[in-house]
Amino acid sequence: MNAIIITAVWGIVMMFGGAFFKKKSTPKYWAIGGLILTIIANCYELFKQGSGDVNQGNLFPVDIKDMLAFNSFNLTFITVVLICTLLLFLLNGGDIEKVGKNVSEYFALIFFVLCGVCISATFNTLLTLFLGIEILSIPLYILTGSDKRNLKSNEAALKYFLMGSFSTGILLMGIAFIYGGNTGTPTFYINNINLGAGKLPVMIAIGLVFLLIAMTFKVSAVPFHFWAPDVYDGAPTVFTSFMATIVKAGGFIAFIRLFEHAFGTAQQQWQILITVITATTLLLGNLTAVFQQSVKRMLAYSSIAQAGFMLLAIFALNQFAKEGIILYTAAYSLATIGLFAILIKMNDYTIDGFNGLAKQQPVLAFTATVFLLSLTGIPLTAGFQAKLFMLIAAVNDGHQNWLVVFAVLCAAISAFYYFKIIQAIYFRDNTSSAQQQEWDVTPGFKTLLIIIAALVILIGIWPSLITEWLHY
Repeated sequence: MNAIIITAVWGIVMMFGGAFFKKKSTPKYWAIGGLILTIIANCYELFKQGSGDVNQGNLFPVDIKDMLAFNSFNLTFITVVLICTLLLFLLNGGDIEKVGKNVSEYFALIFFVLCGVCISATFNTLLTLFLGIEILSIPLYILTGSDKRNLKSNEAALKYFLMGSFSTGILLMGIAFIYGGNTGTPTFYINNINLGAGKLPVMIAIGLVFLLIAMTFKVSAVPFHFWAPDVYDGAPTVFTSFMATIVKAGGFIAFIRLFEHAFGTAQQQWQILITVITATTLLLGNLTAVFQQSVKRMLAYSSIAQAGFMLLAIFALNQFAKEGIILYTAAYSLATIGLFAILIKMNDYTIDGFNGLAKQQPVLAFTATVFLLSLTGIPLTAGFQAKLFMLIAAVNDGHQNWLVVFAVLCAAISAFYYFKIIQAIYFRDNTSSAQQQEWDVTPGFKTLLIIIAALVILIGIWPSLITEWLHY
């Protein structure tokens, strides 16, 4: 509850503060301060949850009528998300200032998105799920089109808004079918939707499919992925980094919570749908990424492929799946935020733009290599542990074991396009005039990249650094 209240209030502070901040850099420092405060308050609530003193951990005793539920799982997830967002602000706060004049409003919208992510992670009714998804989505439409001078940004914002509105309608239709089709007392509380183990009623089955479509759209899984490449490519790069990591993770945590608590008893009846979606997402995301020359667009398609691996958590819904999704959130967010931070500093977003980077900027080259190895899933990186936990979760489920083999093969395909960038960094000479640039890279920026790379390696060696929090 602490994170929800503070992010909402701090978003309002940032929004109205824009009228009083005289320096363009001031909003960044206020945003960083607000995030640090939120992290401290959320960790305090997590520790109190672990000690059993739930009420004392909540700094804002509001009667929420059991519409939100807090436990070590979702509080740990929120902590990881907030820390990753803090690193994004520290790395690219200056780049947010360059997007446009309304810097304070950009940070305010990001805080509102974080509020939506926190609600999506803790919802206990279908109504609060809807509120969380909408609070998460609406500010993103604005952030996507924030570069008003760029036609691609305007086009991306319009596509995102139209597709997002369509998916919201499907979500509401699914909620209506679930509510109306409940054979017992109609309820919006996810823990009271008693499906049983028998055959699903027709209305419940239709509602479940509608909710599945809406959630797969939010996490950009095939076949509802078509908006992601254009939106990620058209949005300002710093906001693409935020959308591809924090927002995607928020969609997955809502996805898991919904299907575990509302439809967990009927898992075998909808598991085949998740299997098909997972397999097609892995295949199409990886194959399409292979043919991309723009690294930004390649990362957009690879994020679809990464969503395929994260869908294994929905497929399994066991303890390894929960631990894996937290690890995946940390590993994928850290690596992607770091890689996008390097990409923002470059003039050329193509693979050729990385030619000879090792000679020009050795620190950027080394950290980019670590991030790419983690995204590939190479041992001793956080990405390897995250993928391993997902595969173990799928194996322990005991159904559709071919999906595990298929996921490993798709991970091998991803190595092809990730290693193309590493090859360009170390084994190609720079022949492009686009790379002859003044690098806007400070010692502090390099230090932060090294810290993030060290975290990626540390989590890869010691994954219990994060997973232990789930059992606190």
